[in-house]
Amino acid sequence: MTQTIEPREFASDQAGSSSPTDDVFAPTLAGEAYTSQDIFEQELVRIFEREWVYVGRAEEIARKGDFLRADVGRESVIVVRGRDEQIRGFLNVCRHRGARLCLEQRGNAGNAIRCPYHAWSYRLDGGLITAPNWEAMASIDKAERSLVEVRTEVWNGMVWVNLDDDAGPLADYLQPQVAHRLGDNLEVLERYDIANLVVGKRVVYEVEANWKLIFENFQECYHCGTIHPELVEAIPAFQASDTSANGYDTDGYYFAEGREGFTLSGKRSLPRLPGLREDDDLKYFGMTLRSNAFLSLTPDHVITHKFEPISATRTRAVCDWLVPAEVAASEDHDLSDAVALFDAVNKQDFDAAEWCQPNMSSRVYRDGGVLAPAEKLQISLWYDWYRDLMARES
Repeated sequence: MTQTIEPREFASDQAGSSSPTDDVFAPTLAGEAYTSQDIFEQELVRIFEREWVYVGRAEEIARKGDFLRADVGRESVIVVRGRDEQIRGFLNVCRHRGARLCLEQRGNAGNAIRCPYHAWSYRLDGGLITAPNWEAMASIDKAERSLVEVRTEVWNGMVWVNLDDDAGPLADYLQPQVAHRLGDNLEVLERYDIANLVVGKRVVYEVEANWKLIFENFQECYHCGTIHPELVEAIPAFQASDTSANGYDTDGYYFAEGREGFTLSGKRSLPRLPGLREDDDLKYFGMTLRSNAFLSLTPDHVITHKFEPISATRTRAVCDWLVPAEVAASEDHDLSDAVALFDAVNKQDFDAAEWCQPNMSSRVYRDGGVLAPAEKLQISLWYDWYRDLMARES
């Protein structure tokens, strides 16, 4: 059995000190948490195989037989739209000899999922159909050789899977996170009608940094005035290191005076999302969605980030800019100005994570660093979630 990692192993030595700075700073995780492949592999088991994981947009599998493939913890998972229009997830493992069934990241399986190795075939609901030389195996119970299903739910057009059969419903998992960010005003999110938006632009980033450095970065704006000139020009409140006792404003952040859109130029290039009210205009919201997503709301588009931890020192980030289908299909609307702003922010954030990553193995960071007052509330809450999961038995 894998050794249990106690929470104290991830806290810096400062956590137990009586230094006068205790009331000012909070400890980060120890450097090893960002570099150890053993810790990373335990994260795969204790976090990504137990929590809800965002894997893609429902529109990516819009037709019967459409599938997408994702790595979830140590498993390869396929999510498929069935003949009954239901979206289901399965372990991407043939029940014969264990071959991967879907070799591409996405595609269409037709009417059946067929193993490329020995041609065992499965219905889109996972049931075994047949196999070569079936007459010699006709006595077996096909139900015992069905694909292994994993829990799959769709929330606002976002497809999530969970490998833990005992996990609670997805809505119960996500709604408290959103409520925390929006001050319990969930109606705000409903007005963006994210389920009916489509991907207007996707950019994939390969980041040479641990996934936790990226999440820590997104939960503080202490760095914004230093590395995000375009962002603070768009939203002056981000120039300040802290805007409220909670570290963020639950009513959102207003654009700079004279700016019309959340774009690099400041001009509005897209129509306001149809469900929004006038008082939703000229405002930005950003939030993390555990375990592996970010969500950003603007008046005319929504931005999602999906993070795929690859190793202790490498993360893949998939960023989607979402707009109404008619906007995405129209030649009259250009999304490039909006993409340019957050693409710049992404690159700046990922560069910052890469500045930190090499020094996570420095003797200076052996016991970790500190969180400044503007950082510590939200990141410390996130650490509580992380430590709690890592302390569980595997």
